[in-house]
Amino acid sequence: MKKFKTNLFIITLTLTYLFFNSCASPKEVVYFQDEAIAGSTKLPDFEIRFKPDDLLTIDVSALDPEAAKPFNLPAVSYNASAVDLAQGTLKMQTYLIDNNGNIEFPVLGTIKIGGLTRSEANEYLKSLLIEYIKDPIVNIRLANFRITVLGEVNKPGTYTIPNEKITLTEGLGLAGDLTIYGKRENVFLIREINGENRYYKFDLTSINVTNSPYYYLTQNDVIYVEPNKARIRSSKYNQNNVVLISAIATLATIVALIIK
Repeated sequence: MKKFKTNLFIITLTLTYLFFNSCASPKEVVYFQDEAIAGSTKLPDFEIRFKPDDLLTIDVSALDPEAAKPFNLPAVSYNASAVDLAQGTLKMQTYLIDNNGNIEFPVLGTIKIGGLTRSEANEYLKSLLIEYIKDPIVNIRLANFRITVLGEVNKPGTYTIPNEKITLTEGLGLAGDLTIYGKRENVFLIREINGENRYYKFDLTSINVTNSPYYYLTQNDVIYVEPNKARIRSSKYNQNNVVLISAIATLATIVALIIK
């Protein structure tokens, strides 16, 4: 009987240890743990650069609409949703940047736009159009700016970015923030540059993360949040903390009754 009591006591202690060690400590879940310093940091000016496989909408306008008309693709009709199944909606056609960074533009033909920022591309197109149109106005938008957030976040998935400018922390915010099991000091960014994947590491426990040249995201970036030790232990030993708590409580009760 004494040996039985001892075994039950050891099992109870073991399960209790596993439970409490599966929980994340406060230090593991707090962002920006540096000491607060008065002042501010000027964020660098940032513009994305167009890449192969980007889809662009380009609208050309002028005081004389007829003069600008040949330089615009015709709008197409599509069904926006099941609700609008019977009612078509006009949508601007897009230009696909090929592997060489080129697009095929009405009248102008093949032009290289890959590698340029939006403002640079606007000025470049204006310089070509001015031979045909007086005071042309060019509006370029990236139609497929998306980022993907994976790992220990509350809402992993792929997100479309409408304003072409987003930071790492804003991207994580779209995914519902990190879970308590997300490793704040091991957040990885995967970015394709010139046909190669590059990898960058961020430490969200430090305010210096905002000074990183990769703090602003670009199209098709992938963010991966590594699970911390608590999550790894939890997935290995315990998939349901409620069941574990219940088991600990039950065994503790049994031990107490036997000891009595």
